[in-house]
Amino acid sequence: MPPVTPARGVPRRAAALLTGLALAAGGLSTTALTVPAAAAPTAAAADTPVRVNQLGYLPDGPKRATVASAATAPLGWQLRDAAGAVVASGTTAVRGADQASGQSTHLVDFGAYTGTGTGYTLGVDGRTSHPFDISPSLYDALRADSMSFFYQQRSGIPIDAALAGGSAYARPAAHLGIAPNKGDSDVPCRAGACDYRVDARGGWYDAGDHGKYVVNGGISVWEMVNSFERARRTGGDTALGDSTLRVPERGNGTPDVLDEARWELEFLLRMQVPAGKPMAGMAFHKLHDAQWTALPTRPDLDAEQRELHKPSTAATLNLAASAAQCARVYAPYDSAFAARCLDAARRAWTAAEANPGVLAPASDNTGGGAYEDADVSDEFYWAAAELLATTGESRYRDAVTSSPHHTRPADGFWWGGTATLGRITLATVPGAGLPADDLARLRRLLTTAADGHLSTMAGQGYPVPLPATGYAWGSNSSVTNNAMVMAVAYELTGLQRYRAGALESLDYLLGRNALDLSYVTGHGERHSENQHHRFWAHQNDASLPHPPAGSFAGGPNAALEDPVAREKLQGCAPAACYTDDIGSYSTNEVAINWNASLAWLAAFAAERRGAPAAPAVQVAPAAVTVPEGGSVPVGVRLSAAPARDVTVTVARGSGDPDLTAVATLVFTPADWATAQPVAVSAAQDADASPGSATFTAGGPGVQPATFTATEADDDAAGASCTVAYRIDNAWGNGFTATVSLRNTGTTPLSGWTLGWSFAGDQRIGNAWNAAVSQSGSTVTARDAGWNATLEPGASASFGFQATYSGTNAPPARFTLGGSVCS
Repeated sequence: MPPVTPARGVPRRAAALLTGLALAAGGLSTTALTVPAAAAPTAAAADTPVRVNQLGYLPDGPKRATVASAATAPLGWQLRDAAGAVVASGTTAVRGADQASGQSTHLVDFGAYTGTGTGYTLGVDGRTSHPFDISPSLYDALRADSMSFFYQQRSGIPIDAALAGGSAYARPAAHLGIAPNKGDSDVPCRAGACDYRVDARGGWYDAGDHGKYVVNGGISVWEMVNSFERARRTGGDTALGDSTLRVPERGNGTPDVLDEARWELEFLLRMQVPAGKPMAGMAFHKLHDAQWTALPTRPDLDAEQRELHKPSTAATLNLAASAAQCARVYAPYDSAFAARCLDAARRAWTAAEANPGVLAPASDNTGGGAYEDADVSDEFYWAAAELLATTGESRYRDAVTSSPHHTRPADGFWWGGTATLGRITLATVPGAGLPADDLARLRRLLTTAADGHLSTMAGQGYPVPLPATGYAWGSNSSVTNNAMVMAVAYELTGLQRYRAGALESLDYLLGRNALDLSYVTGHGERHSENQHHRFWAHQNDASLPHPPAGSFAGGPNAALEDPVAREKLQGCAPAACYTDDIGSYSTNEVAINWNASLAWLAAFAAERRGAPAAPAVQVAPAAVTVPEGGSVPVGVRLSAAPARDVTVTVARGSGDPDLTAVATLVFTPADWATAQPVAVSAAQDADASPGSATFTAGGPGVQPATFTATEADDDAAGASCTVAYRIDNAWGNGFTATVSLRNTGTTPLSGWTLGWSFAGDQRIGNAWNAAVSQSGSTVTARDAGWNATLEPGASASFGFQATYSGTNAPPARFTLGGSVCS
């Protein structure tokens, strides 16, 4: 096993969970905030061949361990509680040679055990694992600690000991132009970049140095804000809300996650080239010292000259994407800031279109990283996707659908490859306005990628969504990013296999790996604690602290790209090419984008979930229009495998008897995911009223679903128009819908006003591509100006997001200027 620098004995959860924290007037309440003092150095926990998630396991999640053993026959295992009593037992499954670790392995699955508690151990063949917990609150502290990392990486603000974990982590505000600092509130450009100075204070230090980079800031902010956006969709946003984190803004009415992200967003906005200057609207690529600083150097003691580097298209599109996301997510909390973000995003997009090939060179690496990127087509796609999701405007839809990335497989994402960020946004954010078949295709791209990660994990002794050839610089962030894709697939499908894959990725990061080591400081009996950093540099200077709890090491790098790694790790197996040494920047640095994906994953894992529910019936589409005298199909499937065969009956519950759908469907534990077709028919009649009906699909052992059908009457219409109404997404008590108006006449429509009434209590909250108002159940939609004229045969579509309770039947009829449309 490659050498691992001994770790000090820090508790498995070095930061106390902060609940009910409150800021007192004039400062922190001393009774409201509990931050543990740094633990005194003690002997490191010895490694063991029985590798577990050293933090523990969720009661409703997978519970597996790996044993490094050359034994060719199964071995007996025992799970013991804190008192030493055996609570579960069994035999291992022989896995054999594991390519990435170079070890022979066995697998232990104790997922059938449903108890909870602390201090469990797993014994195999006379060897015992590190102690671990089984608890629904297992990841609460990691969620908080991984976010606290960002507060402690802030530039331009004093770091408060009461928030940071003790006096060892406190430091003065840095890079505000106070000697010996030479920046960042009045920064010159590097020669040839510009002839003026910029206020670029704030933001986060990128990694172990004092640089600040727009390209890495963009993806980091996106991951942080997306974590909140995802939690808000799934009902878990309270855990990420106000007064949940150790940040100075807590108690201001804005979710703390968004407060932290705003610190970086404000910096990104300051990096935009001002109006009236050459390349206005573009973003400066980066800001850092003219020369590399020594290790260690506290940021307020940095005496190097700070410099802005030339704008780049990649940085500009990072700004456009993250600012567009800001505009929609911050709107409920600070509409003025959201408007600033949207204005900056639009200007950045326009500037990038005008300057599509301004690339950062790989040679610009003195004093800071180059962050070069020779292909920015993925950033164009990502930025267009965010702008489309926020505005619904056709110019951004055209940019999305014309991009080659729109139909390519969902690849792994990182700061230089961001197309999949756009795919995630388009697949999950209501209101993007893509056609239903295009949206379904995008979602399949993401679930196919997730299935690929699960397939990779299934062939390994230490399951991780990374092939044996994938251990490169920052490999741990590839693990968290790929786990995010599996978590997104879980959101899209409800399939437990995707959640299990995301959680087992955390098992790897927290100790179930070739080194029996947690890569997250303060979390696990054996954890990284000497990451490459200029202030958290205890290995170099005993007066300085170790990294704070929640700091995430880059991880194994088979290329051995620094002198320390080359000295210590020659001949290592790919998954073992790591050393916890401050000098090994290629295996052991920290970075904001790495910690951002860890924080996203920890927040996902920390969400409370109840006992597994019965499979839900899913009907697609959830609303259909049926031509009079004809029929249309809907597909019926289950959300998850049933425990036994179930029968689902489809029948009309209420509404027009001319609309019918009758079916009896059987789903089995082996065949539940394939949609079974059901025909919805409309009888031919002589009336001119388009009826509607609500149908139920349900039965014993499943959660029922409803869907609606509307008859497209062919007898009469008072206006030369047709209207199609489609429910795109529905969840809990909310839904999004698209309405399409078509001019079926022979003359142009110049300005249009469409009206309808809801039969239920649907209430529209926001809309796009039309001005929509509602009074009681009556809705009026007027053109948006740019889509006011409809030539014969032309159509205009708009969408909205609404709430409802009970049934969600589509409107029975639509009127154009008071006359009924088909």
